[in-house]
Amino acid sequence: MSSFESLGLIKQLVKAVEDKGYQKPTPIQAKAIPAVLSGRDVIGGAQTGTGKTAAFALPILQAQYQKRTKDRSPRALIIAPTRELADQVEKFVYEYSKGLGVYSCALYGGVKMDPQIRLLRRGVGIVVATPGRLLDHAERGTIKLSKIETFVLDEADRMLDMGFLPDIKKIISLIPSKSQSLLFSATYSDEIRELSKSFLNNPEKIEVARRNTTADLVRQTVHPVERSRKRELLVHMINDGDWDQVLVFARTRHGAEKLSKQLTKDGIQSVAIHGDKTQGHRTRSLERFKKGTVRVLVATDVASRGIDIKQLPRVVNYELPDVAEDYVHRIGRTGRAKEKGDAHSFVCKSESKKLSAVEDLLGKKINKVEIEGFEGELIQYRAEKKKPRARKAPRRSNGRDRRDSKFDKKPSFRKDRPSKFRKSDEESGDEKYRSPKRTPKRGRKTPSRNFEKKDFKPRKKSFSKEEEPIKRRKTSNSEKAFEKKDSKPPKKARPNETTADRRKRKPKWSAAKKKAAKIKKSKEAKENRSGRNKRRK
Repeated sequence: MSSFESLGLIKQLVKAVEDKGYQKPTPIQAKAIPAVLSGRDVIGGAQTGTGKTAAFALPILQAQYQKRTKDRSPRALIIAPTRELADQVEKFVYEYSKGLGVYSCALYGGVKMDPQIRLLRRGVGIVVATPGRLLDHAERGTIKLSKIETFVLDEADRMLDMGFLPDIKKIISLIPSKSQSLLFSATYSDEIRELSKSFLNNPEKIEVARRNTTADLVRQTVHPVERSRKRELLVHMINDGDWDQVLVFARTRHGAEKLSKQLTKDGIQSVAIHGDKTQGHRTRSLERFKKGTVRVLVATDVASRGIDIKQLPRVVNYELPDVAEDYVHRIGRTGRAKEKGDAHSFVCKSESKKLSAVEDLLGKKINKVEIEGFEGELIQYRAEKKKPRARKAPRRSNGRDRRDSKFDKKPSFRKDRPSKFRKSDEESGDEKYRSPKRTPKRGRKTPSRNFEKKDFKPRKKSFSKEEEPIKRRKTSNSEKAFEKKDSKPPKKARPNETTADRRKRKPKWSAAKKKAAKIKKSKEAKENRSGRNKRRK
């Protein structure tokens, strides 16, 4: 394999790479670095942990060093999907730019804009940013993108998954059309090809691994377990296996936070990072995990891309992701830089469909291992192809209406029931005579079975204007309940008490009546006072 010097890098960069302990370039670096140095557009796909960052960062640093100018405007723009990835790429650029006189900064949300604005005013050559915060600066006018010479989209497939496509199109419209464009991604899907056609000019295609594959050094295992016992199994495996460092992926923010607190209660030090945490909290949690002060880091998919944790021994999928491609990037956090790693997935019966989607994506079956005492239900899901339903032949009516033929087979249970709409069998002369369909109008109820055969026409009772009954509004159930509650029957007659005396006695007042009387009394008192005042005047 070729060396870094043979790829065309300058001595300063070769020395910086060797000081970090790297002697030979990875396949993606060996193919991408010469292409980027030549000025061509590049679309590259490779497994995670294979050095994609160095494949575009080293040539950009060399171009910035060789074409130094007094202009303080940024000349290289790198777009990353997450804050963590943007911060990681900027740190890589900073470490390898020492002694070259090339300055860089990271722009991402979750922190104040003022420090970022001060760095931009001071002058930087390379900007690493997330799409949202970059557009915020562009709208404020704190960054100028008219001098961009190299434009990089890192983890492009992740940006599409996160819905950044409109923002990416806006950013592309702000940079010069003649700039060199690079697109790098862990997966190389058809959507990425469509995106590349919109802004790449005759790119060199570099694909060093089969599409959507996992690292060969990662041992993948599926553990069938019931959903309610996943936490018990995780605690058992951490304690029994004496795991010092494990990255656990949860599907939701709430689930990640809850699992982290439960593990801490169980005596296992853990922290959680997800979208609801501030950037400062996420950065501190990652640093604690890298240093080994906490054993478990529980994360959502926000941390499944681009987070470089050196020599991470194992990853646990506490819950399988909704998108199968995210499984590839989750387990890509281990088995990096030629180090072996383990990926454990806890799968319950309801996640069988997701597991099948992952296996179809990888093109192979994942080894299933049951842990004694935590055996789950058998996981087997294969979508069976449903046979197309045979079309039923249309019924032949033989000149009769379809509804008539239907009634012929099943005689109505109302046949013997008299109705004003149907003639008797003797009058109709047809045993199979059916009554016409009833109208939805409400009419007189069907008479009883003992009804004599005669023409029945209900008569409307006529009223004169004076005798016409008054229509009263129906009282609601709540009003009836209120009336029942407040109204009380008249008191019983006392001994030797006449009816007139008994009527004079009032029933006991309710609280509502008392309140009404009190209000009435206060109003009367107020009116009396106002009347007295007027008289005095």
